[in-house]
Amino acid sequence: MIQRTLRTRAFAVLLFFVATAFSPLALALPTIERFTTASGVRVDFVANRDLPLIDVVVSFDAGSARDPAGKEGLAALTRRLLDTSTRVHDEQGLSEAFADLAVSLSGSVDEDRATVAWRSLSEPSVRDAAADLVAEVLTQAIFSPAVFVRERANAKAALKDALTRPNVLAERAFTTAIYRDHPYGRLTTPESLDRLGRNDLVAFHRTHYTRARAHVAIVGDLDRAQAEQLAERIMAKLPAGETPEPLVPVAPAQANDVRIAHPAQQAHLRLGLAVMTRDDPDYFPLLVGNHVLGGGGFSSRLVDEIREKRGYAYSVGSYLEPRRQAGPFVIALQTRGQQAEEALALARETLARFREQGPTDEELRRAQDNIARGFGLRLDSNRKLIGYVSMMGYYNLPTDWLERYPQAVRAVTGQQVQDAFSRRIDPARLVTVRVGGDGDR
Repeated sequence: MIQRTLRTRAFAVLLFFVATAFSPLALALPTIERFTTASGVRVDFVANRDLPLIDVVVSFDAGSARDPAGKEGLAALTRRLLDTSTRVHDEQGLSEAFADLAVSLSGSVDEDRATVAWRSLSEPSVRDAAADLVAEVLTQAIFSPAVFVRERANAKAALKDALTRPNVLAERAFTTAIYRDHPYGRLTTPESLDRLGRNDLVAFHRTHYTRARAHVAIVGDLDRAQAEQLAERIMAKLPAGETPEPLVPVAPAQANDVRIAHPAQQAHLRLGLAVMTRDDPDYFPLLVGNHVLGGGGFSSRLVDEIREKRGYAYSVGSYLEPRRQAGPFVIALQTRGQQAEEALALARETLARFREQGPTDEELRRAQDNIARGFGLRLDSNRKLIGYVSMMGYYNLPTDWLERYPQAVRAVTGQQVQDAFSRRIDPARLVTVRVGGDGDR
């Protein structure tokens, strides 16, 4: 045990040193190689020899949109238990096995996908051992009954706590209102968690964690041949599976005004609709336009009109969340309950004026400079770059998407912004949500 602890600490110290002792990765224009493994898995790979590290993200079409109706939370709970125990290692043993290799293991679930991500040293013995351990997690997870009971209870307790917060209630009400019966509108509840059994997790894993539904992204200290071997080593033992049915498109929004009583003094407001896909032809005009409208911080119109001129809100802005099918466009703010209607009316007015007129030349130039000049900072480390490479490969975006990004931003015209917003953001279909403000009397 002492020798293993010392070895673990030695690897951890080395890993920390190589991650911090060198200057950040300067890969403004990374070369992305795209290929398919012998077992049929799609891979996107970027070689970087600056640091003796590798980052890998394995994505599966196993996001919350794949939850069966009535069993919302299944995708998230499956991912939560995936790396807790296998046929070879119990929970503690698996944790120690990763620690002995100084492997950083993580992952996530969103509406479209579930991920397993890991970082390790690129030294072949460590790299191969880490790959074998990840493959074990992916193919031999057992979803221990005891761990299932514990983690379902933890998820339920965390959800119940979250449901007391007005901002969470606002986000959930907004999601339900814009997506209605679409899979994106299926939200986890304490009751849906109660309906989940361990066998549901086993079946979900068997169906969705397959090669046909997988994508691998690799960034780091490897050549192409080594990357191919690594991807195959991780994925070859997974079942082939079947290509999933595509998600249905999101139906056009229907205007809705949702009010939820809550004793909070602040009213939490949401305004918007479903708009942008990952491969959206209006992606860059909407991106630049949103930066002018509300995504550019203190330089945005919403901040200027609602916060600076009227003092209606300390925090106000807008954002776009692209997905495989139409993701949301949201204007979000908090304000005192007594002035919520005035703030909401001003948000609508600001949006309407922007749709009609588009940005000024100065607003457009400033937004393009902010986005394009800051883009390099999003690629200045392996950890940042792997997120983009994984996203691009999973959504099958062109391999030169990163290279074209700054140029595409600068090529947007004010007329294109105005046209995109006028076509895509219909005021007659906006969903409005207000939660709280009832305590401000």
